Amino acid sequence: MIFETAYMITAFVTLFVVVDPIAIAPIFLALTPGMTPQERERIARRAVLVGGLILVAFALAGEAILDFIGISMAAFRVAGGILLFLTALDMLFERRTKRREDSSTENDPTHAEDPSVFPLGIPLIAGPGAIASVILLVGEKPGGEGLITVFGILAVVLLMMYAMLRLSSYLEKRVGKVAINVFTRIFGMLLAALSVQFVLDGLAEFGFVTPLG
Repeated sequence: MIFETAYMITAFVTLFVVVDPIAIAPIFLALTPGMTPQERERIARRAVLVGGLILVAFALAGEAILDFIGISMAAFRVAGGILLFLTALDMLFERRTKRREDSSTENDPTHAEDPSVFPLGIPLIAGPGAIASVILLVGEKPGGEGLITVFGILAVVLLMMYAMLRLSSYLEKRVGKVAINVFTRIFGMLLAALSVQFVLDGLAEFGFVTPLG
């Protein structure tokens, strides 16, 4: 029971931090200037749906793809952990937010009427870190139960993303950029710790370290 609770907490924190609804909300505003609430609602819904479908596909077939190209799950855990650690560093030093803002400005909203698929769905929601995370989390607990758990938590995180996008205009006025930066750094620290755990789990499978507990 303790393992189940720890696994669910780890899965939720990992997906929430990597998908990062708080950081994407202001980017969503930059991509949808001058749009009506109805247009923003439609774009938010489509972006979350596209990103969710991509993450579900990798959760279902990600390990099979790795097996096909000859990559072990342990190796992917180490590589994924390193990738997530780099993402955490970006969050701690604001490079990730700047890169996302650059991605939004490269796609001029005046020429891109619907940014729901790109860059919102891909790569802002279903980015490399999120894809790596769902594969790693499913691999942490193989079988139907782990898959259902990841799907359930992913659904919760995506619903939170949808809510944040819908409330982005209000939250920007009430919370402010300083608070968003504080939250981003806190989540970056959590993600750094989780990424190190992924690397240690992968090294333990190779026999380089002894797993705790």
